[in-house]
Amino acid sequence: MTRHLLDVDDLSGPELNEVLALGTATDPRPVLAGRGAALVFEKPSNRTRNSTEMAVVALGGHPIYLRREEVDIDGRESAEDVARTLALYHSVIAARVYDHRVLQRMADSVSIPVVNLLSDHSHPLQAIADLLTIKAEFGDVEGRTVAWVGDYSNVARSLAKAAAMVGMGVRFACPAGYQPGTADLEVFESLGAPEVISTSDPGEAVDGTHVVVTDAWYSMGQEEEAAHRRPIFEPYRVDDDLMGLAAGDAIFMHCLPAHRGEEVTNSVLDGARSRVWPEAANRFNAARAAIEWLVGQANLPGIGNR
Repeated sequence: MTRHLLDVDDLSGPELNEVLALGTATDPRPVLAGRGAALVFEKPSNRTRNSTEMAVVALGGHPIYLRREEVDIDGRESAEDVARTLALYHSVIAARVYDHRVLQRMADSVSIPVVNLLSDHSHPLQAIADLLTIKAEFGDVEGRTVAWVGDYSNVARSLAKAAAMVGMGVRFACPAGYQPGTADLEVFESLGAPEVISTSDPGEAVDGTHVVVTDAWYSMGQEEEAAHRRPIFEPYRVDDDLMGLAAGDAIFMHCLPAHRGEEVTNSVLDGARSRVWPEAANRFNAARAAIEWLVGQANLPGIGNR
């Protein structure tokens, strides 16, 4: 059966650790030698495009970048037919989409791996990159905690799942109406998180934690909400005072791009505790490791025999 990566818990705990190990390896297998990788972007990106294209190259493959207007999913062709066409020429499809259901439909239609490069529901490669960053800092992460401050989002959901799967506690500090639901909190517990806390108090969430993470208060496509959101999220800005409540060896992370002075101050983003640039670099390692693992699980026929 073909394996896909639409969210990080499509992997089991041991499988996630296998991917993390591949992410630190210096000798990736050329599993895409002589093969193509279709990279479909409904939404533009800096880190995602660069990291994924170079990950495919590192695995010996040829990446082809496809813009929204080139494939026109559910416009000129259905998501299913787009995926079936791409599977004729490529050995993996990686897509950055607005609607997570598009990814699910694509995955259900093909026998090659489909990788989520970001959807409205999840961002698994970011979560894997974050774990690589945390493990590089602390080594054994079991029993440590990660605190998410701000808007509960697709990025927060995937990070919390991944953290829970490696035995980390997860905390959330979010304003009312922007916090995780009970169902998601129960998922994090079921995945192995030793502690799951949701509060409206940033100080409570950050107190003694080892990793503090935030993201933009409004993401791509939400710019019209910026004026409404800023006063709601202003008490959730990560500054030096808030970081001072974390553990002495705590680090700060942000998936980028950052709105400097909004969700995080310059002194934190550029400070000694910040790991945002190693985190961004690990996007390459995460993409390379995930694709290597997925393609390694698959028995893929050659082009023209599909």
